[in-house]
Amino acid sequence: MSSLRDDALAYVGHQVHVMRRREVSTLLSWVGDLRGRTLLDVAGGDGYWAGQAGRRGARAVCLDLARRKLEFGRRLRGHPGLIEGDALRLPFADGSFDVVMSVCAIEHFDDGAAALAEMARVLRPGGDLVLSADALTRAERWPAMLARHRERYHVKHTYPANVLNKLLDGAGLDVVRQTHMFRSERAERLYLTLSAKGGRAGWNAAAPLSPLVALDDRRSPDDGGSVVLTHARRRG
Repeated sequence: MSSLRDDALAYVGHQVHVMRRREVSTLLSWVGDLRGRTLLDVAGGDGYWAGQAGRRGARAVCLDLARRKLEFGRRLRGHPGLIEGDALRLPFADGSFDVVMSVCAIEHFDDGAAALAEMARVLRPGGDLVLSADALTRAERWPAMLARHRERYHVKHTYPANVLNKLLDGAGLDVVRQTHMFRSERAERLYLTLSAKGGRAGWNAAAPLSPLVALDDRRSPDDGGSVVLTHARRRG
């Protein structure tokens, strides 16, 4: 049962954030009109962002392994379908969805290629995949912070665009468009600093910096950064 407190906590956790609102808004804008389309959010936690897709008219489902997050999600107003399951073994038939979304999740999986293959499998031919991932293209400059980021958030792999695009191609997906967030060196350092020293509270406390990061991104070459956003389409 929904409560104002739970809805407020979800809003602050997801929307009052240094990057998440801009990140997911970009991904959903790439998909276009969602009315009547089926959407799966892979490793979507409490289903908040799948719920936002539902508000745009999608028939949305969120899958996650974390039962505690799913239980919280069921208390939110307008929540999507919530299913406990493994991203590497999606419990859906081939071609079940028009859209698959995944927000900064693939870097936590043991096998990113297998996860992308599963996302492609459950997409109908011509369906859209929108995802974001840790790219961390300059992170080797700050090895201690990178190590802390990996440890704190259980980051198994990072996905610079060239690596991600090769995996997408192998899964039968063609890249439509791609962009980066936290593009400049100072922005990448900020990203790792927030992760290594601030943790979850740091991402939210840094929300006032979001317009400055967006401005810095617009002024920087779009050839690398901390997070890569990708829109791909299933062949056929």
